[in-house]
Amino acid sequence: MYTPHPDRYADMPYRRTGRSGLKLPALSLGLWHNFGPDRPVDVQRAILRRAFDLGVTHFDLANNYGPPPGAAESALGDALKVDFAHHRDELIVSTKAGYLMWPGPYGEWGSRKYLLSSLDQSLGRMGLDYVDIFYSHRPDPETPLEETMGALHSAVQQGKALYVGVSNYSAEQTREAARILADLGTPLLIHQPRYSMLDRRPEDEGLLDALDELQVGSIAYSPLEQGLLTGRYLNGIPEDSRAASDSPFLSADTVTDDLVGRLRTLDEIAKSRGQSLAQLALAWVLRGGRVTSALVGASSPRQLEDSVEAIDNLDFTEDELAGIDAVTKA
Repeated sequence: MYTPHPDRYADMPYRRTGRSGLKLPALSLGLWHNFGPDRPVDVQRAILRRAFDLGVTHFDLANNYGPPPGAAESALGDALKVDFAHHRDELIVSTKAGYLMWPGPYGEWGSRKYLLSSLDQSLGRMGLDYVDIFYSHRPDPETPLEETMGALHSAVQQGKALYVGVSNYSAEQTREAARILADLGTPLLIHQPRYSMLDRRPEDEGLLDALDELQVGSIAYSPLEQGLLTGRYLNGIPEDSRAASDSPFLSADTVTDDLVGRLRTLDEIAKSRGQSLAQLALAWVLRGGRVTSALVGASSPRQLEDSVEAIDNLDFTEDELAGIDAVTKA
């Protein structure tokens, strides 16, 4: 029987999410990869247990995570029963709906029909009465935003979600979503954008400014840029890497000689700080407290431990930040 570490809250910093009462760990565990039937169940459970032992209290999912879709939620549901049945109130569990989940016109996007049906299915797979955060995973260009936000509001009113968020919304879409939700009486808690040293769009396109203005929290996904910022590509493309596979998320064409040179420069900056490249990338996203939490994946407990070590040094000198900008904004 799993017994959590008694000092699990000793070292992890917890950050208030916007103006809400909810605090999230600086690092959250994403179950996008590594939680499908192609991965050993004992490894999946070991990752979840180690995360909780390290103070990572937030498990982030979506209806389509796996593969196949739904598998990650089912895997978490099994782990919740076996390992975390007595610790549900210590956990933040989030899920999303927006991408393709089942065939037909009601299996994706942002209609009320799809969002609330998907949430019911997610709760069934996880064996939960409610999720802590329910997201609209992407904006729907054809469904009125009032309908999509109204569905999120209904999820809260029905007791199936405590908070709501959006992901992949632009700054203006986020402002409008926050306005609609405020009028309904359900505040927008959080936005989940893609953000890393190599992807500055939340800065460049004004999203972070909008979130500051709205007092909405943020949780960055892909802070390691699909593995590019883990150090695996410092000498080119490893045969067993994502870029060497048929992954739609990272292609071999991306890993140019110029990029490898820039990664090596970043690695030197990381070494000067006593960090790995991955730890530098996570610390950079979390710098200054503007981002509430960074989402990390893990294929093993050790990989997760390495990520969590990033919290030991979240401060940067002006010279370090300037050096990173010189490499990543080139």
